[in-house]
Amino acid sequence: MMKKIYVKLLFIFSILLVIGCFHYQDAMVWIHSKYQVKTKEKNVQVQMSDQVVSIPLEEYLIGVIAGEMPVSFEKEALKAQAVASRTFVLSRDLKVDNTTNSQVYLDDDEMKKKWGKQYAQNKQKIEEAIQETKGEVMTYQGEYISALFFSSSNGRTVNSEDYFTGEVAYLKSVDSHWDTSIDPHNTRSQTFTKQQLANIFNVVPEQIKITSHTSSGYVDKVTVNQKTYTGREIREKLSLPSSCFQIQFSSKGYTFITHGNGHGVGMSQYGAQAMALEKKSYKEILHHYYQNVEIESIDS
Repeated sequence: MMKKIYVKLLFIFSILLVIGCFHYQDAMVWIHSKYQVKTKEKNVQVQMSDQVVSIPLEEYLIGVIAGEMPVSFEKEALKAQAVASRTFVLSRDLKVDNTTNSQVYLDDDEMKKKWGKQYAQNKQKIEEAIQETKGEVMTYQGEYISALFFSSSNGRTVNSEDYFTGEVAYLKSVDSHWDTSIDPHNTRSQTFTKQQLANIFNVVPEQIKITSHTSSGYVDKVTVNQKTYTGREIREKLSLPSSCFQIQFSSKGYTFITHGNGHGVGMSQYGAQAMALEKKSYKEILHHYYQNVEIESIDS
């Protein structure tokens, strides 16, 4: 991608030189300065508690993959995560925080605490995944994509507009049937008493009813005493793993049975692991979960 830009700039300035608009040396200085802006070392500005820490991009990715994906996953899954995470942070102009609102990041001390004696080999595995995808990003119509990802689905991913605001062409629902069997915690349940729900909704619930679903099988709308909420709102209010759920009522209260973990938009991490186990490459994984995107290198 960068080579194409460089060639185009040379072509433009060849024309300008012919008509006398630039001297050769001035033109080449300008071209090289523009080219270097594209390829120079990039630092990520990470908001951590009460301070902003500047971390080189490829180094930042080590801590992100350590925080976001099990290191036991196959190398191709880790490589898919590396490209997704690199694209994600670049699409946000290298300014993120250290939470699930952006990407979870572990520093070296946190990785040592998490892995103990396995620290060195685990870090090396992640470093290899990053190095083998160095500079690779996903674009759509020439722009970095919003490379959303999550843990596991109910068997299908979610259309962007069914969870977030607005339709995104490359974030469409796709099959991810592997998730329901490969994720050991795909199905969970959580019970709330009427009083607990009353504290959350500011009204004693007499009836909680799912009234519609999305095309992916996630909850679209729920009524609580005739007031309507989205599936996302219910998930966030109750801190449920997923907005794919059923509701069962008993003498103990309301039990929410959930399927999947995360918002469901973009790449399923457990799905990526399953595809890697089927010997799919990281590029095949990415093209499956992100529709009609290009995988390019910002370092070439």
